[in-house]
Amino acid sequence: MAETRIAAIDVGNDSLKAIFGKLEFELNIPNVIAQDIADRPIIGIEELNNQEPTDGIHLRLHSPILNDNNRIYRVGNLATKSVNSTELDPGSNKSEEDQTLVMLFAALALDAARDENKAVFKRSNNVIEATYTLGTGLPLREVKEGKDVGYRSQLLGSVHQVEFLVTPKYQGVKVNIKFEEVKVYPEGFAAFINLVMDNQLNIINKELIDKRILIQDIGGLSTDVAVIKNRKVDDDKAQGFNLGVSESLDTIREEIYARHGVELDSRLDVVEIITRKSNRNHIMVKGSRTSVHEIVDRVLLDLAKKQYRHLRNVWQRNSQSEICYFIGGGSLVLKDYLKALNNSLDGYNIDFFEDEKESVWMMANAYYKLISDFAKKNQQVHQQEEKLVKAK
Repeated sequence: MAETRIAAIDVGNDSLKAIFGKLEFELNIPNVIAQDIADRPIIGIEELNNQEPTDGIHLRLHSPILNDNNRIYRVGNLATKSVNSTELDPGSNKSEEDQTLVMLFAALALDAARDENKAVFKRSNNVIEATYTLGTGLPLREVKEGKDVGYRSQLLGSVHQVEFLVTPKYQGVKVNIKFEEVKVYPEGFAAFINLVMDNQLNIINKELIDKRILIQDIGGLSTDVAVIKNRKVDDDKAQGFNLGVSESLDTIREEIYARHGVELDSRLDVVEIITRKSNRNHIMVKGSRTSVHEIVDRVLLDLAKKQYRHLRNVWQRNSQSEICYFIGGGSLVLKDYLKALNNSLDGYNIDFFEDEKESVWMMANAYYKLISDFAKKNQQVHQQEEKLVKAK
């Protein structure tokens, strides 16, 4: 009998982070897709199967909720090598973009097709029937506009098929994806849960639980500022802005190309250059290590000033706030600039997560905690109902 599997997926603006099952499988895939008009050339089957599936995600998608149905896509690392690759545009709504769904379905299918899940899902003639309980999220602005309701109902109401084409190890496999339940969480609330609770939803940061906290989540396309008091998000005071790091990363990439003739594949490549431990803000030009510090500093300082303005405005309206936590991939990119601005200007009590993985994976971890707790309680209800039926 088919079994429901837990999936917690953060479709971030630069990459997707996903956690499956009982924490036994994680995925991190660049949020880049490219439409294919025809199948990519077949390479030798032996060579293909020596690669990792995530290096060659190539699939056809069938889903009634896609604006552009029955298309072939390259996804993630493979898409970054395509001339027609796309990343999410600033100002777009995550809940309304096919790209969000392509990434989501690709991740679920990659999990379902694993050999380790042969006993979990029903399989017949290379077709897998996969049922998931999904925890995911949307920016605060979209949730406040009610877009989470339609997003959830679309996912729940259909069967979504992923057909792997020239993908290592999974070529020819079809995965039919259904959802037993979908929970769409506002990202600010999820961040708070992750700050104060462990995987069993036990409180781990008692000193934070009753504090008045701001959480500024800087993403690729948007920034959410959650206002936490009385252990919950104040929906009226929480704010979302169409300001993320993607546009700045694109500007840096374009200026590097214009000045040095070096073409970077994706925004993730830019992030790697400006956050790595050694040779930060350097690229290789014709074999010589070359600084791009001036470009990076100018563009990111300008963005940091805009982000700091949002912090100042929100804090003025919530003057009794005790601390602001900066989270998300954008916070890693802007951390040094925001700290410098704060030191020279207002001196707010702000904090960052020094563990880069913790900051980047914060949303996926939060969704995992929330959806696991939901699934556990749901199972207990079903068991209680079965006992009542048997007792009759």
